Amino acid sequence: MKPKTVKILVLVGVGLLLLIAVSSLAADNRPAMLANPCAGCHGTDGASPGSIPPLKGLPGSYIISAMKAFKTDQRKGTVMNRIAKGYTDKEIELMAKHFEATR
Repeated sequence: MKPKTVKILVLVGVGLLLLIAVSSLAADNRPAMLANPCAGCHGTDGASPGSIPPLKGLPGSYIISAMKAFKTDQRKGTVMNRIAKGYTDKEIELMAKHFEATR
């Protein structure tokens, strides 16, 4: 193989790797990752199979309001008050967007 051909192949390969890396950085997986622990009680993607309220498809504003109320003890719950205190307001907003998008 000619040296020029090898250089072109290497450059194309590096370019493809950079494209893949940039596209994976563009996808923000934080909302889904933050929402994963909720599945233990609220079901996968918030589709609760039991008596615990589902989160799937709820308006983000409702989830934000509820989580902040749990966080400040304005709303009573069995474990949600303790759980909500572990999240920042920004994390709550990200989770709310995730569940709202699961319609």
